[in-house]
Amino acid sequence: MVTSRARFGCAVVAGAALLGAGVFAVRELVEDGTDPLPTVPDEYRATIEAAARTCEPLSVPLLAAQIDAESRWDPRASSGKADGISQFAPVTWTEWGRDGDGDGKADVWNPKDAIPSQARYMCHLYDSVKNVPGDRTELALAAYNAGPGAVLRVRGIPEFNETRGYVDRITKRLLPDYEQTERERREKLGGESGTPNPDASAGTPADGATPDGDGAP
Repeated sequence: MVTSRARFGCAVVAGAALLGAGVFAVRELVEDGTDPLPTVPDEYRATIEAAARTCEPLSVPLLAAQIDAESRWDPRASSGKADGISQFAPVTWTEWGRDGDGDGKADVWNPKDAIPSQARYMCHLYDSVKNVPGDRTELALAAYNAGPGAVLRVRGIPEFNETRGYVDRITKRLLPDYEQTERERREKLGGESGTPNPDASAGTPADGATPDGDGAP
């Protein structure tokens, strides 16, 4: 017969064993070098790096963080109001969509078209908000999400929960993570080649967001 005291003792031992197993699993992940931070997918790296050179405020981490927030790197993503890896609304794509890969067609579903178009639009938004008080990157991202008209009307970030959440997610979470992984990548490449590997396009940017019918994707 198992007494209540014995049952309690067994439960304590079992709990300690489970806790120990959990700690061991976490330690294994760390020791194995598992990187929990987001990285630019290899298939989009060349396109992202070229797009980041469109204008001075842009960078690889900024465009990557914005795409992550928009579509999680899914070129077939659709919200019903915006489409593609960079989530352009139809009206915004009509104005800003460009043929990026030279196949003669500007296709919102093609990342090689959408990402360069995203960069061009972001450069335009940076310029549009240059006289608005506040952080230009945050303002440009807000304009991408809510439309430049909304930002210019209130002379700042609109009081939309979605827009504020979008800006905060990119600037406070995703952008620092991508900056770190890009920094680690440059350091690794520099170490492998034996020389520094400066990459101006992977520096710290000035902003990013989702186009809607007001001019934002």
